[in-house]
Parts: sequence; structure tokens; C-alpha cells
Amino acid sequence: ASLPLRLDRARQLFARAIETPGGLRIQTIHSFCGSLLRRFPLEAGVSPGFLEMDDRAGRQMRAEIVEEMADGTDAHVVRRLTEVQNGEDFDKLVEEVARHRAHFSPPMERAAIWRLFGLPEVVDDGHFQSIALNGTEDWLIAQTLPLLRVGSPTMQDLAKALAGLNLEAPTRADLTVLYDCLLKKDGEPNFNKVPTTKVRTAMDTLVHDFDDFMQRVGDARAAEKALSAAEKTLALHGFAGVFLPEYDRRKSARGLLDFDDLILRAKSLLTDPSLAAWVLYRLDGGIEHVLVDEAQDTSPEQWELVEALTAEIVAGEGANERQRTLFVVGDKKQSIYSFQGADVAAFDRMRGHFGLRLASGPGLQESVLEHSFRSSPAILDVVDATFTADQQAALGGGSHHLAFNDALAGRVDVWPVREKLEKPDPGPWFEPVDAAHPEDPHIALAREIAAWIAARVEGGEQVPQVPRNGSPDARPMRYGDVLILVQRRSPLFHEIIRACKTKGLPIAGADRLKLGGELAVKDLAALLAFLDTPEDDLSLAAVLRSPLCGWSEADLFRLANPRKGYLWEALRDHPGYDATRAFLDDMRSQADFLRPYDLLERVLNRHDGRRKLVGRLCTEAEDGIDELLSQALSYEALEVPSLTGFLAWMETDEVEVKRQLDAEGDRIRVMTVHGAKGLEAEVVILPDTCDRSPQDRDQLYRLEDGAPVWKVAREEAPAPIAAAREA
Repeated sequence: ASLPLRLDRARQLFARAIETPGGLRIQTIHSFCGSLLRRFPLEAGVSPGFLEMDDRAGRQMRAEIVEEMADGTDAHVVRRLTEVQNGEDFDKLVEEVARHRAHFSPPMERAAIWRLFGLPEVVDDGHFQSIALNGTEDWLIAQTLPLLRVGSPTMQDLAKALAGLNLEAPTRADLTVLYDCLLKKDGEPNFNKVPTTKVRTAMDTLVHDFDDFMQRVGDARAAEKALSAAEKTLALHGFAGVFLPEYDRRKSARGLLDFDDLILRAKSLLTDPSLAAWVLYRLDGGIEHVLVDEAQDTSPEQWELVEALTAEIVAGEGANERQRTLFVVGDKKQSIYSFQGADVAAFDRMRGHFGLRLASGPGLQESVLEHSFRSSPAILDVVDATFTADQQAALGGGSHHLAFNDALAGRVDVWPVREKLEKPDPGPWFEPVDAAHPEDPHIALAREIAAWIAARVEGGEQVPQVPRNGSPDARPMRYGDVLILVQRRSPLFHEIIRACKTKGLPIAGADRLKLGGELAVKDLAALLAFLDTPEDDLSLAAVLRSPLCGWSEADLFRLANPRKGYLWEALRDHPGYDATRAFLDDMRSQADFLRPYDLLERVLNRHDGRRKLVGRLCTEAEDGIDELLSQALSYEALEVPSLTGFLAWMETDEVEVKRQLDAEGDRIRVMTVHGAKGLEAEVVILPDTCDRSPQDRDQLYRLEDGAPVWKVAREEAPAPIAAAREA
């Protein structure tokens, strides 16, 4: 069609979308599942008035259950799992168990776990000795000892270790000696170094027998690693078998569903043979088009849900003859691996699945969007040249981009890599032991970035523009043109912000803030703590020194020293400070009657607290204040409102505030790559592109058959877990 006809068609579609009765149904997959369950609550087996439990409430509930388990008859399963976990973040582990609940149903028994790792029913030291030793070792060692003793010092040490073995009646200690002297750190035989090339030549045909011996020792070590992993996996399933039923029972009693419940219940509803036909029949009249966005981050469970929803669309028949479509958008290069269970391999599997299902009908039409509407040809050429042929094949094809604005100028600068410093000698005793060295690569790079930005802006560096309607083709660079992207909020992230602030550059600050670490939130929390417990001298002192009261250090010292009794009593009896006493008296008079949210609103508005806090702490304080109010509302929606309860609620979690940096004006922005999706800038700086280690935050893996197992350390991983880790 000609361009004018296509534009007319686009305008018609836009008008139809705007005027659709009830509006277009644009939802997250979790929101859709929630609406589906509310429409069919009886069929899904959920309470018609269920509430969606947020992450915070879920963490608090899981912590309560674990604490009760640790104090009750199930203390042994908690204790065993904490021994296995070895001091890592236990809350994160419990969250992972809850997220993989469908694969713990039912938990695996010991026999099944032992079979999974290729272990016999009875495993003891004799089992490992039988793998490593076949009775010929005494003869083999006797033949090789003379050759080892005339070798290098390392070979002489090996000879000494082998000579000290008692292989007629071997013990666990003898096996340990063999592991240490014949195997590498990962448990594999050290064929390259043991024996050395000179000794191998002298061994002649004996070297084959010695290599066989080393391989048997390696097999025994692999069996030990399998046993260790099996024992840890057994502890994991033992905990899940007690925890998950109680977690489900408690959620059901309170009428709550978490995000994973929404997916699992909706998937069960749409795949249950006794219910699916009825539910799909009722839905079929209302669903004409399904669009799956960010498909590369869709988990296998979510794909099953999409597959069930589109069964009638794929079949081509339904309750009506309207045209219906399935539209999937995704890019494997943008996958956030393991995000909410995302499996990038499922993207290809489902593409093949729908391709086969649609082969007899209109077919699956695949389109590749190669045009970039934001970047210049120079930048896109560098991106395409970055990936090797093997990497491009792994991504499902070549990396090829076309610039829509092909006349836009661009440039890519590559800075030299900064080498890591050797660990410096400890400084004087009065310096912090964890103080960073001034020439630490992170600090030096951050300083260099800040200096580079300042030099370009102050020097009037010209930023090329695409001429439009007579506008100039370049303009001076501004601070707001700069976007600094990091992989994660590492020390480098904070050093860059610190360096820019030190140099006096306008910077928007962090894109995410720890709510509990914000000064404005600390001041308001101190006020609430004082209202809850007037005897809390430290909280009252924090309130007096905060912008809410504006006291100086000298004012506080005069009140506190000397004094008799609590600080509040001293303030109440002290002449002067009338304004402070009136403020605190008013708040104390309302503390027993107002909800936490109302108390916060009272201090922020009636007592001008918001203006005072922002005036002292700058506009960044607004985000923390607003999120604290939001947390108060969330608390009151789930719990019986009380001041003590809200303070406990705030202490149970480290809430993060996501700040919208796209509206920060003429300021430098520092963000993670993921957080910056959808944003653009004239100048983009990527300061930590050399970190190639993939993120691997999970503490358990699912094997190919779906069984969750404990993720042991890399060098301790048996074959099944090593394969899962590599994948």
C-alpha cells in the first residue's frame, strides 16, 4: 500500500484503540492471571476476594514461618539447612524454595536423590576405597617410587606421600592423601603435571597403569562430591517438605496469593482437563489478540500459560469467526537470565512449537527489526563487530543493525583497561582497615570520568544533531547529555557518583535508594520511635538534631548534660524551647489515635516537616519521604494499624526506592543497564565492560528432569550440577 493509505490506516487503528469500550487490556502477565482467577475463583479453588501479596509481605510471612519452625518440633530441618548453607543469605534461599514450589511437589525422598546422583543405597568409606583401589596399587607404587625419587622436588614429595600409604588396610586419611597429591583442585586427575614429563618418559609403559590409577582416584573423589551434593539436596527437600505446606496454609488462611501463585493457579486452571474446556470457551469470546512482550524473559511456566490461552487461536476455530492473532516480541540479546525464572532457551522452543502448530494455517510470520531509531551508524557498526561468529550463532543469527538516522554523526572511544592494584600494606593503626587506596582502579577511573565530563562541557564540546526544520546541526554539550551505565550497583557505581559530587558536577544521584538509609526517612522513623516509646533517648536526640526541630549540637548538649531521668523529662522541664515542646506535645497527643500514615502526614504538612527536610537534604529526599508514606499505606492494608507494628514492619526489610531519572533536567545520570531500558542520551559511558563473570545468584538449580538440587561450589560440583551450571 502507498504511504498515504498506510498513514490513514494507522490513524484509524489509533482511533479504534482509543475508543475501544473499556479500553485496551494492557496488563502484565501477573495482572492478567489475577483477573482470570477473580473471574473463575471456584474453578481455581481460590477465595473470591483474595488479595495479591507483595514481595515485602511475602518475605515477612516466610521469616515468621522459619522462626516458628526453628523454635518448634521441626527445628532439625532448619538447623540442617543452615549448616548446609554455611552462613549465606538464608532469606534469599527460602525465597528461592518458595519460587520453585511446583518442583518440590512432592519433595524427593532419600532413595530418589541418591539415584539422581548415581549413588548406591549404602555409601561409606569402603565404597570410595573400592572405586579408587583395585589391589594392584602396592605393586605399581613400588615400581614407580625409584623413578619419582630422582625427579624434581615436587616428584620427590609425591614419592614420600605415596610411600607413607597403607593400602593393605586403607583409611579415610589415605584417600585424602591420594586426592591431594594426584588430583587438581576441581577433583580431576592432574595428567599434565603428575608425573612430570621426564618421569613419564622414564616410566615407559608403566605410565598407562599410573594414569589408570589416577583416574580411579578421580572417580572416587567424584563419588564423594556426589554424596556431599546429595546430602545437601536432601536437607533442601526436607526443609521444603515442612515449609511449603505451612506457607500455603498460612496464605490461604489470610486470603493471599503471591506472584508465583497467580501464575501456577492460572496455568493449572487452563490446563486441567476437567476445567480447561469450559474456561477457554468462556474466554474465547473475549480474547481476539494476544501480544507477549519481552518474550526472552518469559519463564517456562508463563509459556505454558500462553500456550493454553492461545490453544483456540492456534486451532483456528472458536466461539466466533473474528480474526484472531498471536504476536510475540522478543530479543535474546536482551535476556535478563534467571529473571523471575526466565529461560532464554524456552524462546526458541516456543517459536518452534508455534511454527509447527501454525504450519497448516496462515503460518508463523517471523520479522527481524534491524533498524535502530536512536543510535548512529558508527555505534551500530561497533556493536555488530563486537560479537564473534560463534556468539552470533548462539544468539540465533548475525548481529546486524541499520541506522534509521543514517546521517547522524557518532563516535566510540575505547579507554585502556586499568589493572588491579596489589593488596597494599596496612597503613597506620588509626586508619580504617577497609579504606580504599587512592589509586584503586575504581576510584581512579571515577575521577577520570568526572574530569573528562567537566572538560568537555566547560570546553564547549559540540554534540552533532540531525538537522530538522532549519535547526543547527550541532550544539554545545550539557551535563544532562551524559548517561553512565554500569552492570550492577558495585563500588564503581558509588565511586562515580562520589567523584562527580566532589568535582561539583550536577548529578542526579543513584537510580535506586535504600529507604532505610535515607536521612529524611531516618529522621521520620526516629520521631515515630520516640512517639511509640518516649523513654527512647537516642531517637529523641535524633529528632531534635534533625531539620524537624533544627537544634544545634550545643543546644542538645546543654539539655542532656547534666540531667536527671530521661531526655524527654529534661526537655519538658527546661525553660525555653517552647516551639519544640509544642510540636512534640501535639504529635504525642495524637500518637494513640492516628494511624502511622496520618501521623506522618501530620508532621509533614501541619508541622511543615516536608519543607524542612527537603530544604536541608535537597530534592532527593522527596523520593524517600513519598516511599515511606507508600509503605505506611501498604502496612495498613495488610495489618491492624499500630505505631509499634509499623516500626517493626519497617525493620523487617530493606526497601528500595526506584527514582525516575528520565526527568532530572540538566544533570548527569548514573544507572544500571537494565534500569536505563527505554532511555536515551547524547553521550553514554560504559565504565565496567571488562567484567565477564556471569551473574549466578541462585542457591539451587533445577536439573533437566525438573528436580531442584543444592548448588554446591564449582570445584565441589558433581557431574549433573556441573552440567546445569555450565548451561
